[in-house]
Amino acid sequence: MSKARILLVDDDPHLREMLGYALRREGYELSEAGDGAEALRSFAQQPADLVVLDIMMPELDGLEVCRQLRRSSRVPIVFLSSKAEELDRVLGLELGGDDYVTKPFSPRELVSRVRAVLRRSQAPPLPPAEDQAVSEVMSMGPLRLDSQAHRCTVNGVDLGLTLTEFRMLQALLSAPGRAYSRDELVDRSYEGRHFVSGRTVDSHVRRIRAKLRDAGMDDVIETVHGLGFRLRRD
Repeated sequence: MSKARILLVDDDPHLREMLGYALRREGYELSEAGDGAEALRSFAQQPADLVVLDIMMPELDGLEVCRQLRRSSRVPIVFLSSKAEELDRVLGLELGGDDYVTKPFSPRELVSRVRAVLRRSQAPPLPPAEDQAVSEVMSMGPLRLDSQAHRCTVNGVDLGLTLTEFRMLQALLSAPGRAYSRDELVDRSYEGRHFVSGRTVDSHVRRIRAKLRDAGMDDVIETVHGLGFRLRRD
């Protein structure tokens, strides 16, 4: 079985050389691009199995490249970012990125992320859980989620959840006290085969917690160490 083909996109030739060496040493086939436009041309000519994509590039940045790729492809994307701000990371994930690595990082870390995302992309989807079907309206204390109206409120005030955040909280609210693995939350929060890492799930949960906390509901979502998350029964 042939190794996966990686498209490496970064405007820093020294970084491409270092990362390219590490990826080839792992046996991956590699294509490289120094800017967003070149990346789109390369992918059109020879589609990759995974794209390593720098966010901050001149002219056509990585976020726009991701937008254009997502019009026709579900190829896994691992973002490289020189910014540590939460907003930049989450925006990339909401656009369809599957993981991110914040500079500076080691080539070993990137290779590990690439391997993990590829492994998930090749795994069969999990079977649906018995409790996957949820009611149109669910509530817990002042928290109310209406799937038909697509609104989630606390004391009548809309939380302003993104689509992914809404589906993730919906899954947790469907069975308070039940521990969900990160893979299960991915299957209930994304349509189709979307290859999402555990770090992505953690990022979404962190934002949901912040919105609940701002609405006066702190410590609603508990971390189940080694597994995932659950909603407190009380």
